[in-house]
Amino acid sequence: MSNRNSQANKSAARERLRVERERQAKRDKTRRQLVVGVSVLAVLAIAGGVAYGVMQLNKPGHWDAAKDAKNVTAPKNTSGKDGTTVVVGKSTAKKTLELYEDSRCPICASFEQTVGETVHKDIDAGKYKVKYIGATFIDNNGGEGSKNALSALGAALDVSPQAFLDYKYALYSAKYHPEETEDKFKDDSYLIKVADSVDALKGNAAFKKSVEDGKYDAWAMKMSAAFDKSGVEGTPTLKMDGKTLTGPDKKAAPMTVADFNTAITAALKG
Repeated sequence: MSNRNSQANKSAARERLRVERERQAKRDKTRRQLVVGVSVLAVLAIAGGVAYGVMQLNKPGHWDAAKDAKNVTAPKNTSGKDGTTVVVGKSTAKKTLELYEDSRCPICASFEQTVGETVHKDIDAGKYKVKYIGATFIDNNGGEGSKNALSALGAALDVSPQAFLDYKYALYSAKYHPEETEDKFKDDSYLIKVADSVDALKGNAAFKKSVEDGKYDAWAMKMSAAFDKSGVEGTPTLKMDGKTLTGPDKKAAPMTVADFNTAITAALKG
């Protein structure tokens, strides 16, 4: 082989080697760019996930949102700001009994089961009207049944004042009222089941839809806020003309028909 051919072969080999090195360099660069790009995307995805998680944690819950709602749908048969004034009874009745209750309250249930029927008879007879103020403080210990039941009571009130009274009585009944630690009222299906025991609410599609849609959730929270501002610290609490009605101990609400009649008679004369 001539020296010339040898040099040409060597030159060609060097050129092929150079070209191959450039190709390899390009492949390495592309690989590095892909790795960096994937890493950046991973970091962004993690950061985005963390940000979304934080956003979700900071997002107000349903009842918090209802509490802060600016537009409140109030049931029929209410008055006052946001419809939080609920008065049931004959307009000719001169006196008004204020009744403060929490739907999950076991003592309220005992009061309703013992004295509730007497209160209803007095209302029908026009002895006095009843102003209802609903509370939800038991939910502070865990749960949402007080709020949900109060919203459902709003749906019953939208049907009629009598439906409201009958439904409230049913919720507190020995048959349907759960233990304080058992949050049955959080379930719409249970509230609707209780409503089926009330003639005006049984099979009532509008009532059912209002409960399931939470139509009066914001109203319930406004009512609860009215209770919080009242200064009343426990339930049941009964007041007339600004004075608290009590039983023989002069502290707790009257829990028997006899004690209630004694207290209400004195209050009506006062």
